[in-house]
Amino acid sequence: MIYSLTLNPSIDYIMKLDEFKDGATNRSYEDKKFPGGKGIMVAKLLKNLGEDPINLGFIGGFTGSYIVDSLDKLGIKEEFTKIDGDSRINVKLKYDEETEINAGGPEINEDEINSFLEKISELNSTDTLILSGSIPKSLGLYFYKKILDKKNLEFTIDIGGKELLDYLSYKPLLVKPNIDELEAIFETKIDDRNILTYAKKLYELGAQNVIISLGKDGSIFVSDDISLKAKPIEGKLINSVGAGDSMVGGFIYGIKNGLSKEKAYKLAVACGTATAFSEDIASKDYIYEILEKVEVNEYGN
Repeated sequence: MIYSLTLNPSIDYIMKLDEFKDGATNRSYEDKKFPGGKGIMVAKLLKNLGEDPINLGFIGGFTGSYIVDSLDKLGIKEEFTKIDGDSRINVKLKYDEETEINAGGPEINEDEINSFLEKISELNSTDTLILSGSIPKSLGLYFYKKILDKKNLEFTIDIGGKELLDYLSYKPLLVKPNIDELEAIFETKIDDRNILTYAKKLYELGAQNVIISLGKDGSIFVSDDISLKAKPIEGKLINSVGAGDSMVGGFIYGIKNGLSKEKAYKLAVACGTATAFSEDIASKDYIYEILEKVEVNEYGN
């Protein structure tokens, strides 16, 4: 079973404006609400591909009820731990730029934490747990370690910043920083001359598979003796929210369904690209349409 963890789920409130003026009243011409949080995005992608993932995390208040109801309408399972606080609302402004205002999240008490960790202890050692996204401040910076120390599980982790290094000894199935996050992790400037070196360093430190997303320049993949680069695919960027999460979901789907690592990477690229070109997480049909356009080549060998 695949479990997707969102410690800090949200309602993503997307507002489209002709223009944005700082310090003035701005009016949107269109707005939409989606259940948000990186783990939920991964779960939506997996569901679209035909998997049946289960969402874990903390949920509460009227916002939490909206998130749960929205997932139920999509046929996505959840076993969230209920909390007293309200789940957050994140505002995404779209005009000639994209601006995000993300809330910090609710306070979570000790009883709620213990209830959640008990649920984690019930997972089977053959399950896959997808860890991604921000951690509410009340849980502490290294709460993911409490989860991994609680149960020996196959897992992926998608977090930005230097703290990713602290999880590589647990041998995650996949890590997927973007180039800016890779710079933050190693505290150095990354470019074409050294990106493969630092991607391989993540692998050498324990990550079983590494994807580095390069935005409009594509992505690279490192694993075992494989180093690949995917060419970018032409198209109109509609929604960058969830593109990276879709890459994670696509790769895990591929591996869990017997694809080679190269084919799983190609599917990950198709999933991320298709979502970037869609209003929400990409549909299965569109993903496989994009997959026909994915081209990967050996990189740096």
